[in-house]
Amino acid sequence: MDAFDYIIIGAGSAGCVLANRLSADPQLRVLLVEAGPRDWHPFIHMPAGIARLVNNRKLNWSYDTEPEPALGNRRLWWPRGKVLGGSSSINAMCYVRGVPGDYDRWEQAGATGWNWDSVLPWFRHSEGNARGGDALHGADGPLQVADLRHVNPLSHAFIEAGQQAGYRLNNDFNGPQHEGVGLYQVTQKDGARCSSAAAYLTPVRRRRNLQVLTAAQVARVQIENGRATGVVLRVGGRPQTLRATREVLLSAGAINSPQLLMLSGIGPAGHLRSHGIDVRVDLSGVGTNLQDHLDICTLYRSVPGVSYDRASELKIGLDYFLRGRRGAGTSNVAEAGGFVRSRFAADERADIQFHFVAAMLDNHGRHRLPGDGYTLHACYLHPRSRGRIELASADPLAPARIHANYLSDAEGIDMKMMVEAARLSRHLLQQPAFAPWRKAPLFPADDQLDDAGLEAFIRAKAETIYHPAGTCRMGSDDAAVVDPQLRVRGIDGLRVIDASVMPALPSGNTNAPTIMIAERAASLILGHSPPSP
Repeated sequence: MDAFDYIIIGAGSAGCVLANRLSADPQLRVLLVEAGPRDWHPFIHMPAGIARLVNNRKLNWSYDTEPEPALGNRRLWWPRGKVLGGSSSINAMCYVRGVPGDYDRWEQAGATGWNWDSVLPWFRHSEGNARGGDALHGADGPLQVADLRHVNPLSHAFIEAGQQAGYRLNNDFNGPQHEGVGLYQVTQKDGARCSSAAAYLTPVRRRRNLQVLTAAQVARVQIENGRATGVVLRVGGRPQTLRATREVLLSAGAINSPQLLMLSGIGPAGHLRSHGIDVRVDLSGVGTNLQDHLDICTLYRSVPGVSYDRASELKIGLDYFLRGRRGAGTSNVAEAGGFVRSRFAADERADIQFHFVAAMLDNHGRHRLPGDGYTLHACYLHPRSRGRIELASADPLAPARIHANYLSDAEGIDMKMMVEAARLSRHLLQQPAFAPWRKAPLFPADDQLDDAGLEAFIRAKAETIYHPAGTCRMGSDDAAVVDPQLRVRGIDGLRVIDASVMPALPSGNTNAPTIMIAERAASLILGHSPPSP
């Protein structure tokens, strides 16, 4: 077929949801387009396989930011999934929604209908929690959520240390209380990764009205007389135009969605003209409002034999595949963590998040360190700094320019909070629970640094925790890119449905909120009512 009712660009966390929900109507013809390959790789499905996917460029867009002025002009590496399931196929599987205040603030910022009471039914609708359903959780949704099958002793030490540092034990970060330390629930089913593709796409691949096209790079959205009518793409090196009779749905993520809008003539007029692109709609907000959680890692060396650093990959693989998905192969690596409301918290929400890893991670694990140890990630949840996505050229194969602009807020609050995050990390790792395991500090090597020393450490070592969002902001004002129905302003038949529409980052990981957005968007498109409680 060369004509469809709906064409979905991007088979990531949002796109797979849309493909499932829209193709449930047998009268609709749906095309899902993905630039990457199918999700056949076994390390995608074995949770601990993420350690072996880090440098796999066939499954990863593997972006780099522009030089970051506040971080010593370093170019930070931004991995993003380029495969069915998108980043949900290569992430650490932590299932975190954020808190009601996040979504109530979205509505206050102009995203009408996206308050907590409005989005909670869609979280529950998507969720299949192994613990069962209740007022906050769903039990029957496609996205399987489970407790970890394997937990390293160091992760238990982290939880004990957190309580010694004064934080409450929290067995459900998506429950009535967000704060505290505990084990993450993960998007897994029977010990295997439950990506968006596994949850939503695999069960419906036999639908005759759904076509999935992989290894297809979209060049632009076709626009005729103010309406999106299809997509221009390349398959096997050959250009092709496919038509959409109802809508084009852009779900390419916080980097690629604004890039594709601009390549299609939708964006800041001056910037488009500078690249020789005809302006269809002058939308100044396209590519702006870029937000991300900047992360600082504190590392200690440990006694040998307990961390994952020198674990036998062969034994882990055999245990996993021969013992019914058991053992360390089921670990998401970032097993434990927590949410803390610091002394500087600006409102009722926790403002620092921890991810604990029972291994030494430097430069996203791309720099392997000798010996044994453990890592505590810490990020400030509500950054004030804003960046932007720009075109490098009119060539759709050229990566966009990412200006994250970390730590650029005029008040310096982001840096103050990152210093606090590093200070709290050090304090937590120095608790008695780690005494049987703890050896010398590694990063920073001096565990008595003052605030100035911690600031220098952050500028030298901070990295992304993989949560870019906001570049096609939803709202009701003239600077918003999409309206609360996620329709692109000034163009008919075109919506953006992914993390780029978030007005502000939620208080935590972004995968579950992105899936929620897609669930609600599908309902808006089809005219369905919200699911019942």
